[in-house]
This record gives sequence, structure tokens and C-alpha cells, in this order.
Amino acid sequence: MKKLLFPLFAIAIACTTTIVSCSKDNEQDITNNNPNPPDGGNNSCDTANMQYTRDVLPIISGSCYSCHGNGNVSGGVSLGNYAGLKTQADNGNLLHVINHDAGYPAMPQGGSKLSDCNINKIRSWINHGALNN
Repeated sequence: MKKLLFPLFAIAIACTTTIVSCSKDNEQDITNNNPNPPDGGNNSCDTANMQYTRDVLPIISGSCYSCHGNGNVSGGVSLGNYAGLKTQADNGNLLHVINHDAGYPAMPQGGSKLSDCNINKIRSWINHGALNN
């Protein structure tokens, strides 16, 4: 049990700087209320055929790298490469922390929960084998 709690606690501690290092320029970017969505106004969330490089990596790099990427290994968790992200996906921690599930530190810590669409994209990628594609 201690082996499981330490990484989770470490993830929680690691993201305390997320708010300070937020990469969003304005409230519009943070809330994702784009009046002109790139899909031409269709606000649906397509989670079919999720790919690591095209779909998942932009979400992780934009939301997690300030604490867990670019050489940052807060709490002993590195998401800065496929292998690190795959480890967290495979052990279930990734979905638990981004879902803000009870018993897991909510990530990004101190920041807003990822959008349902982004969580569903990550979930779909994991459910289809979390491939390095």
C-alpha cells in the first residue's frame, strides 16, 4: 500500500506549481470557450482513432509538462516521453488523477480539471492499447 501511495502523493506535490507556470495566455484559452472552434462550430468530441503524437501528446504537454516534462520529474513522475506516460497509463494512475477520483491527487494540482473531451481522448487512447503512434 505504501508503494502505491508514495507515487500518488508525489504526483500531488509535484503539480503545486502548475498554476504558477500556466501556459495559457488568457481566460478564453483556459476555459476552452472558443467562439470559432476549429471544427467549424461542431462542439462534438471525436475520440475515435486516438493517436499518441497527434492527440494525446498535445494534451499532456500543455497540461502536465510544467511539473512532469521537459526534465521535470516532480514526485518521481515523468510524462515527458512515451515510456513515462505509458507507465502511468498502464498502472491506472493517469486516468485516476485526471478524473479527480477519490483517493488520488487531483491533477493538474491547483489547476482546473481537464475538459471531459480531453479526458475521453486520453481514456480512448488507453483503452485501445496506449500505442506509441
